Order: sequence, then structure tokens, then C-alpha cells
Amino acid sequence: MKRILVFLFLIFSTSAFSQIKLARLFSDHAVLQRQKPVPVWGWAKSGEKVTVTLAGQTQSAKADLDGKWMVKFTPLEAGGPHTLTVSAKSGKAAVNDILIGEVWLCSGQSNMEWSVSQANNFIEEKKNADFPQIRHFKVEHMVTLAPEKDLEKGEWKVASAENVGNFTAIGFFFARELYQKLNIPIGILHSSWGGSQIEGWISKEAMQSNDELKGYAQNLPKTWEEADLIMDKKLRKQLFKSVSYNPAIADEQKYITGTADFSTWQNTADPVGQWDWKGLMGFRGQGFMAKNIEIPADMAAKPTTLSLPENDSKNDIYINGKLVSSEILKGTRKISIPADTWKSGENQLVIKLGNLVATPWFGPGLMGKASDLYIEDGFQKVSLAADWKLMPAFAEKHEYAHLMNNVGTSIYNAMIVPLIPFAIRGSLWYQGESNAGRAYQYRQAFPLMINDWRKLWNDPFSFYWVQLSSFGAYNDSNKGSGWAELREAQNMTLSLPKTGMAVTTDIGNPKDIHPTNKQDVAHRLAVNALKFDYGQNIVYSSPLYDQVKFDNDKAIVSFKHTEGGLIVKDKFGYLKGFEIAGDDKVFYYAKAEIVNNQVVVWNPKVPKPVAVRYAWADSPEDANLFNAEGFPASGFRTDDWPGITAKSQFE
Repeated sequence: MKRILVFLFLIFSTSAFSQIKLARLFSDHAVLQRQKPVPVWGWAKSGEKVTVTLAGQTQSAKADLDGKWMVKFTPLEAGGPHTLTVSAKSGKAAVNDILIGEVWLCSGQSNMEWSVSQANNFIEEKKNADFPQIRHFKVEHMVTLAPEKDLEKGEWKVASAENVGNFTAIGFFFARELYQKLNIPIGILHSSWGGSQIEGWISKEAMQSNDELKGYAQNLPKTWEEADLIMDKKLRKQLFKSVSYNPAIADEQKYITGTADFSTWQNTADPVGQWDWKGLMGFRGQGFMAKNIEIPADMAAKPTTLSLPENDSKNDIYINGKLVSSEILKGTRKISIPADTWKSGENQLVIKLGNLVATPWFGPGLMGKASDLYIEDGFQKVSLAADWKLMPAFAEKHEYAHLMNNVGTSIYNAMIVPLIPFAIRGSLWYQGESNAGRAYQYRQAFPLMINDWRKLWNDPFSFYWVQLSSFGAYNDSNKGSGWAELREAQNMTLSLPKTGMAVTTDIGNPKDIHPTNKQDVAHRLAVNALKFDYGQNIVYSSPLYDQVKFDNDKAIVSFKHTEGGLIVKDKFGYLKGFEIAGDDKVFYYAKAEIVNNQVVVWNPKVPKPVAVRYAWADSPEDANLFNAEGFPASGFRTDDWPGITAKSQFE
């Protein structure tokens, strides 16, 4: 009987192993690229002949030693629906409702991942979402240390009021405009991850070809244990300015004495939320939150209530070195503090806490609202909603979540490799916020990634991106701007063939890194595609800096893409956003006006100008130069003086 069971097990195992399989991208409702060769691949029994049929064509291939097979159909015209069938001795497979049309790969970080349900006017957009010939495939978040063969999850969804809320907003609005003007099926292949750095999307081989990234690529971790050690060293270097310093239990006991020095701790303006987004990416374990608090004399003498948002791990709460609470509480917590625990004047509040229990993916931190952080005595309240310090407990057991920025190339391995060589028309990219601190290096990393992908696909496909929008301070050029330097790197990448850019500084939100107007962003990408990929005679670009001439005390700036003329968007007609400097490199906000389709810039304090800058700030709110088509001019500078990110390197 035992022999029979073993025999049946072997039969079942062999059958399961050799069953014919298509790559996950080839599933019901897929859109395949028209007018280009169409690769189709999957797996079967090693050495087996596989026959594949699509739209009247039949192709055959032999599975290699790993069981992988691939066929390539000759270019097809738009149409469908078709059935894709695969057959071999070991079995058959078929997928239905296949359309031939235009496929665009949408990638980047959170502003590309931002869904239709989060964009402006979702209720109205749902009413204009029933487009059966627009389909969306979402690649699930995953990182791996070696290239993956196939996606573990994912399916094509047909655009409808029911489904569209989960589509990438930029991808859907882009696809909808293309469909309405071309009447051709559109596939959105969506692979993005909020917060991701560009280095995660680049292959190891491409990194090895770059002088600045070569050293990193040669020392990539082979295991997640190695990766955790690297993350730990980076975090300790970030906090203590030293890789060699590793605090012991005795060192961390000093944090709760009431006289601790918090100067090396991680600052956070908003204490609520995951530590991942507060400069402590991926840390999982015990940690400390601390704040120096001013307490009025009349409050110090009374019993008070300390209100805290949720952290359902055991919390040890210390006030001036005294343990006042050590328990597990769920929800928003109200902790009774006896009279005379606080002292008049400055106090130290330290909370030791761990990963959330009910939602361990969250890690340490607080879940809820900052308004739930306060002290009250029944008559007055002291807000604790801002300006805390954070410190991981390095001396205790801890680990790192496998997130998008642990290891370079790891997103590429899991979220791009399984897509290659799925035929596409081009790629849309919205990323850069996470690289603004290394903007100079982005001048290399961004074109490196574009060329890398094109090489891997063996196709110089179109590549269009969104220039960083407005977010943060309206800082002048004397202070510098990492975001402006990142936009400059994006401008420079336009030197690559078949590229285009959507300028969006006019539709950003200085207080929110995720502006919700994704419709206009998508339109500005779509006009690039309609112009270059679909041959429409339309204006597609924002004004871009061309050259400058200095004439005595004035600078005369010329632009490209101003065929319809330059205009000022301001009810008073004043042109804003310009700065000017002389040899001393000190910038002054300048007067500017449009003359003969050029911009003349001057300031009486700069009698001999040598440099002009425009919209050179994290959030250039006043910049108001446009072309007649309504596209905002891209920020620029005429000088090449070293920027604030010139020495920042990826580690």
C-alpha cells in the first residue's frame, strides 16, 4: 500500500510540475501591443514542444531546461476580443477577451500609485469610467534579492465605475484621453511603489556600468540577514554619525533618566504615523519617543490626564525619569497622572513602545490623530501634537521590514523583471521626491534607468515623466533647493531620444506631497504621446529655457516651445518667480516682463548680472510664466554653481 501511495504521489507531482502555464501577464482581459512583435511566454515540461495561437497566428517553441518557453507573434493591428491558447503534451491553457491595442507601463512612487478614488472629483469620475476597452494590471508590491521569474499575483481589470477607483489615477486619465482620441484599446501596466527611490528600479548590471553606483552594486547583500545588517549600520550612521557606535542597554537606560540628551534623535514634526515615513525606514522593534514639554506652574500641582493615540504594545511612560505607566491599552489612551508629577517649567516625557500588535506591519509608532496628543487638567490643555524625537532601541532584538528602499535593485528584481519583454508602446514615470536629497546623482541615475529598461526590452520605447510638483518651502536661491535641483536633473534627461516631460509646479500643493489634481498631470503626459507616438499636430511642451544674454543691467532670457507666445497668469499682469545675481552669487528677487517673446529680468541691486533663476524653490508658488497653450514654464537656472545636493551619494 505504501508503494502505491508513493507511486501515485510521483504521478501527481510530475503532472503538476509539467502542467502548461502562461506568465501571469497573459490572463483574461489582457491588452497586447499592436504594430510591434508580441512576445508570449510561460512554462511547460522541460524539452516539450509548445504551440501557441493568437488572432489567426500559430507559433511553436521548445521549453528550455528550466521549462520556460517563448514565442513571438508578428505585429497585429488593433482589435479583438481574441482567445490566446497554448497546448503541449502535458496539457492546455487558454485566456479569453484579449484585445490588441496600446500598452503603457506606469511606474514610479506614490504620485503614480495614487488611485482614481483619491484624485479630484472621484464621484464624477466614476460616472465617466465605463470604458470596456481600457484595462489595468496592478503589479503587487514585492522586493527580492534576485530576479523573479514571474509575478505571484495580479490580474487585468476592465475599466468600470466599480473597478476604476483602484486604478492608478494618472494612468487611467492618460488612457482615457488616448482612447477618446484614438478609439483604440488601451492597457495600463501599473508597477509603482510609494516612497521608492530610483535606485530600487535599476538593474544590478546597469549599476555596475556606472562609476558612482558600481561600488554599491558590487556589494549587494545576498541574504536578507545581510541586508538587515547594512540597514542597521546606515541607521546608526544617520543618528550617531558613526557606523561603529552601537549603544548598549546601559546607554539606552540613560534615555529614561529625565536628563537625557535628545540632540542625536530623529526629529519629527508629526509624531503620529509609521516611523518608516519619519526617517527610520523599515525598523521593527522597541523604540523611544521623547519630548521636552513646558508645563505651567498651576497645572504641575494638579492631577492631569495624558492623552495618547493608539499603540497596543506595552508602553512604558516616563515623566522626568519616573515611570508613571506600564501597561497595554487599546485605542486612544487617557492616562491619569498624579498631582506634582510634572514640574513647573521644562519636563521630559519619554515613551518606550514596540510594534503595534494588531497591525504588526505598521511597526512602532502611533496610530490615530495628532490632536489626541495632549495634557489637560480639566481647565487647560497643553498640546503635544508636534515636534517629537524618535530613537530605535538598537540594544534590544530588532529587525527590518523588507520594504522598497532596503536594497537597491530589489524592486526591479520583483516588479520589473517579470514584465520583460511584454510589448509596450512606452512608459510613464512619476518619481523623484525620494531622490531630492541626491538630485545631482539623479542626473546619472535617471537616464541610466531609462537606457537600462530600453536595453532589457530591446526596444527604444517612448518614455515620458512628470517633473516634480510644488511641495514644501518657498525658499530663495540663496538657501538652495533640492527639489529644484531634482527638476533640473529631469530637464537634463530630455537630451535622451523619445522622451518628454509634464511640468506641474502650478498644480501642486505646498502642504501636501500628493496633489490630487491628477487629471491635468495626465493630460500633459498625454499630449506628448499624442504628438510623438500618434502623430497629432499639437502643442505638447511647456516653455523650456534656451539661452540668456546679458545687456548692461538686464538679462534677456529666451525659451523653446513658445510658438503661440508667452503669457503671464496673474490678474495684475506681473511676472513673478525670477531671481538675479551678480559675481557675488547673491540672488535677489527680480522684476521681469515679456518683451518680443523673451523675458527681460533686472533688479537695481544687481548692476552687472551674471545669473538668472526661475522657479528655483521647493515650492515656487508665485511662478506664473506660461505659453499660450496653458503649460507652465519649467524652472531653470543659467549658472552652474555647485548645488546643495552636489556631494550627496546613494549608499
